[in-house]
Amino acid sequence: MEGCDTGCCGLWAWRAPQPVLPDFSFSLSLKYIFRRLRVFGLVGSGTPISGLCNWIKLFDQFHHNKTSFRLGDAEGEAPKERGSGAAPLVAGSKGRQPLAGVELGFVRSNWTRSTSKSLCYKVELKNRIKKFIEPQQTTMATIPQLLFFFLLLNSISIPSFSCPLHHKQELLNFKSNLTTIFNLNQSDYYYPFNSWSTNSDCCSWYDVRCSETGTVTELNLRYIMPLDDNPASVFFDIFTPLFHIRSLEQLDISLNRLVGEIPGDGFGNLTQPVHLDLSENNFNGSIPYQIFGLTNLRYLYMNDNSFEGNLGPELGKLQNLELLDLSNNSLTGNIPKEIGNLKDLEVLDFSNNFFSGGIPDSIGNLKDVRHVDFSNNSFSGGIPDSIGNMKNLEFVDFSRNSFSMNIPTCIGRLPNITTLYLSHNQLTGLIPSTIQNLSKLEFLSLQDNNLTGEIPTSIFNITTLKSFSVGGKGSELIWNNKAKIISKGSLSSLSMPSCGISGQIPEWISSNTGLSYLDLSGNKLEGPFPNWLAKMDLNTIILFDNRLTGSIPQHLFGAGKFLYILHLSRNNFSGELPENIGNATSMEYLILSGNNFSGQIPMSMSNMDNLKLLDLSINKFSGHDFPDLSHASSLIYLDLSNNELSGKIPMTFSTTIEFLYLGENEFSGHLPRNLTKLVSLQHLDLHDNNITGYFQDVLPQSPYLRVLVLRNNSFEGFIPTTISNFSNLQILDLSGNNLSGSIPLEITNLTSMIEAPVHMSTSGSIVDYIFYYGRPNEMRFDIEDLIVNWKNNFQGLSSHSLDIYSLLDLSNNKISGEIPVSLGNLKSLKMLNISVTTDNF
Repeated sequence: MEGCDTGCCGLWAWRAPQPVLPDFSFSLSLKYIFRRLRVFGLVGSGTPISGLCNWIKLFDQFHHNKTSFRLGDAEGEAPKERGSGAAPLVAGSKGRQPLAGVELGFVRSNWTRSTSKSLCYKVELKNRIKKFIEPQQTTMATIPQLLFFFLLLNSISIPSFSCPLHHKQELLNFKSNLTTIFNLNQSDYYYPFNSWSTNSDCCSWYDVRCSETGTVTELNLRYIMPLDDNPASVFFDIFTPLFHIRSLEQLDISLNRLVGEIPGDGFGNLTQPVHLDLSENNFNGSIPYQIFGLTNLRYLYMNDNSFEGNLGPELGKLQNLELLDLSNNSLTGNIPKEIGNLKDLEVLDFSNNFFSGGIPDSIGNLKDVRHVDFSNNSFSGGIPDSIGNMKNLEFVDFSRNSFSMNIPTCIGRLPNITTLYLSHNQLTGLIPSTIQNLSKLEFLSLQDNNLTGEIPTSIFNITTLKSFSVGGKGSELIWNNKAKIISKGSLSSLSMPSCGISGQIPEWISSNTGLSYLDLSGNKLEGPFPNWLAKMDLNTIILFDNRLTGSIPQHLFGAGKFLYILHLSRNNFSGELPENIGNATSMEYLILSGNNFSGQIPMSMSNMDNLKLLDLSINKFSGHDFPDLSHASSLIYLDLSNNELSGKIPMTFSTTIEFLYLGENEFSGHLPRNLTKLVSLQHLDLHDNNITGYFQDVLPQSPYLRVLVLRNNSFEGFIPTTISNFSNLQILDLSGNNLSGSIPLEITNLTSMIEAPVHMSTSGSIVDYIFYYGRPNEMRFDIEDLIVNWKNNFQGLSSHSLDIYSLLDLSNNKISGEIPVSLGNLKSLKMLNISVTTDNF
């Protein structure tokens, strides 16, 4: 805004006390005061508005230091002090006391186009300004100028800026609604409502802004609901009084945990709004059609709610929109072609909804758009060629949809694009060679499509490129292993899974010294883990499903590194793990399964307190001493199965564990009683060991237990009636033990064996998100298949199928008595095995 000086007197954040003499107080803009000073020749016509700050400093200095000064000092310069030699005080400096000569009430505006008519600052000058002509030392030459300035200020005709009484009353009604719902007392009032008083002008209240004529224009009521462990349900109706303030231009009620549908009637009362923020609440139902009648809107935030329904052609009425954010809702249907009417639009975000159908060609009319995000929907069809008309595009995210057909070559003619995400679709054909023309491109993701042909090595000539991902599931792309790559960029992330890369890990990768993320999984890589790679400071290394050999270099775990993810499963690595592996204290995911590692598990791993997932299964680890992981409070997955470990079952891990796999080892002895303390367990698999003890005494106490496999051990005792407490249990395999007694009737009350779960879960994977450049990068770690006895053959049951499979196997025990007829109630069972080797039934 013209004349704004963001550094003016350093008063961005300082607020003066409320006026105590309202009969003499008045407000006026800095521009207005300065214009009048110029008219009377007290400042030059070329003096910037920051010169007024020098006047304010002048009065402040004069009052506090009682020094003489001249108003004839050079314009635009701070007046020079005489006497003490101390620097003049500047408002906002350390030890600052409220101004006495001129009391200021600077208010920082939230700068948006919707507040373009707002003042840079507002100044409240009180009657105490008279004090500035009462110094102890005043020259005769100074007095006439001071008097003239005082008369000037008193001669300025200032209109009344008090807000209308009905505006104040509606705001107080809203405050009353809120305090009633939450049963707040006067002493409970918190920001911003401690300033909302019947005795003050509502234009001076916190989070209330007024126009130059005193009408309320802006309400910033973001995150105002009291924090409560059991919050009351607050509906939109609480804001009804605010919709009687027809002059509102900006309304922000985001982050308030509001619920229910939004009645549209209130929006019909508003004629001026240009900025509306309803985001990050719990609203549901359809978007009120009255919102589409607010034709002055420039900014509309409705993201992070639960809105449903379709967008109709009335969307096209909002032709002044510059930002439209409907992300993270449950909206469905097609995007109407009328979206092409929003020709002023700069930001468009429909991500994380259930939109379907194709993108209309009319989107090409949005020539001012810089940011488009349609990710994580169900869009289909081709990406329209009209996207080539959107020359201002900088950010495009069409990932996680069902887009098909070829990538339009016109994308390579978007000169300003920096981010292009097309991953996780069904795009076919070649990667357009025109992509190499995107001279500003920083982030390019084409992974998990059905692309074919050779990967253009010219992409690595883009000097601005920071992140590149290609290949993955469904890809038929080919990498030219003979290509000589000289990377001209400085990649921080490189992901090329299943790209047919063969031979040793390409050494040209080492030229990207800022690389932090590397994924070359599912290729045909051979040879050892290179020392140059081990010495790089990467956060993530994913090399599973290759043919790599040898041992892991010690350099990989050097001091001062921040390695978070190391995924080397299903290779041919061998030897012992480096003892210094414990230096990797930042490690969260360590997955080394399906190799030939041997020796003891290094005790230094006790230092890895940040572990979330540790998988050392299907190796040749041995010994009976284990690192102490009890301090790894985030550890939820531990798999040591299929090794040669012996001794007692280790319990040196956190009680937060959810997935525990220790099967097919040589463990013996009683099952530890503190196993019952694992109250978060979902999967417990101890099959094929030599564990003893009474089953009823060591039954886990976790209500979340879904899988319990104790097959082929030496458990004794009986099945307790408390087995029915495990309502989530879907896989129960107690076969091959020495259990006795009868089958309790309560076993037929296992809810998840009676009927399949209504909601499909993600039980087959552990999903986490690693953030790069503020964008979440999904990390999905598949849980190993369960080995079950299926028709007298041990077969793998995909953990992704747990939602549709339930199994109960009590075979090969010493159970006797009658078979409960109610076992027939377990209708969700895919397999029931109660066969025995002796005639006990």
